[in-house]
Amino acid sequence: MSKLFRWEAGRQLSGYDKMFLLGSNYWLKFDLYLLRFKEGSYIQPHTDKVAHGKHYRLNIVLKNAAAGGEFYCGDPIFETKRIKLFRPDICEHSVSNVLKGNRYLLSLGWVRNN
Repeated sequence: MSKLFRWEAGRQLSGYDKMFLLGSNYWLKFDLYLLRFKEGSYIQPHTDKVAHGKHYRLNIVLKNAAAGGEFYCGDPIFETKRIKLFRPDICEHSVSNVLKGNRYLLSLGWVRNN
């Protein structure tokens, strides 16, 4: 609960911030974050491994940066300009350097057991 509604550094330590909004570790393990990418922030190409199950993530872009901050994913399940659905455990993904402005997105992730 101490992380609820508070900005903290993102896991990749590359300048973006995350705010925990909601989550559970029970029947369906999930998390919901608001992500903020300020100028100069980015995310290097990576995958997010899980111990078991299939990891899914739905990112909804609330505000694009004026320049940069593009999301890249090798094999998304579904993708439009503002909606990105992908498997972060098996699909390498990244965000390019934000060159101007800020980028905000709502990120919902869940793990589905086999």
